[in-house]
Amino acid sequence: MPQFTVSPRNEPSQNGLLMSITPESAGWSYVGFEVYRLEAGQKLKQATGEQEVCLVLLSGKADVTTEDQSWSNIGSRMNVFEQTPPYSVYVPNDNSFEVEATTVLELAVCKAPGRGNHASRLIAPGEVGVEVRGSGNTQRYIHNILPEQEPADSLLVVEVFTPEGHWSSYPPHKHDRDALPDESLLEETYYFRVQPDQGFAIQRVYTDDRTLDETFAVTDGQAVLVPKGYHPVSAPPGYQVYYLNVMAGPTRKWKFHNDPAHEWIAGKPRPE
Repeated sequence: MPQFTVSPRNEPSQNGLLMSITPESAGWSYVGFEVYRLEAGQKLKQATGEQEVCLVLLSGKADVTTEDQSWSNIGSRMNVFEQTPPYSVYVPNDNSFEVEATTVLELAVCKAPGRGNHASRLIAPGEVGVEVRGSGNTQRYIHNILPEQEPADSLLVVEVFTPEGHWSSYPPHKHDRDALPDESLLEETYYFRVQPDQGFAIQRVYTDDRTLDETFAVTDGQAVLVPKGYHPVSAPPGYQVYYLNVMAGPTRKWKFHNDPAHEWIAGKPRPE
């Protein structure tokens, strides 16, 4: 079976790396994703090369510098479950960035192909679209960090808070066909945090023909790769579930297709 789950290192590497997903390691073409834990005063430097980057300050504060901009002591939350929008920084390809942690910092580095169309910029919490999606036990809370309406070449970045006992990415939907305007092809990573941290989330990834049909118990700090198929998530009673999604594909548009067997849950007629 291909690798669909990625676990963090037991301890960060010397440069703070906890997790690295590349197109090569994932077996796909677009999305890269890294997580770092930096101590106060520790620095991370990278050249972006051919990739555009979205730095998401998951928790903690930092100074961030690119070749064309700098921002001091940004960061709005010390734990993702404070549920306030994060500070993020967009960095184009053929650029570089340096992050210096001013507190303990959990940093996500989201990557996808860039084409040099945009400048570095800060995405402050007030610029993040906040949305409530679903109702009843499918209600969840969305922070649209880098949606398709905001400038970027490939990246789409969003975080989701799923209350205990609720479902999200639900009804099950997919975006694995380059068939606009009906559906877009987007690779996707899910990076999970769970509170309390001994808990877990459940994620199923499956296709219509069931040639892919896997269900995972995902623990705090793990990631799930979604190369294709439907991919609903459940938060068990007693545990809040957070995930950060990174998506990219040939066209920067999020157009999904619901599983016809379950689409009635979204208000369509129930199938006979």
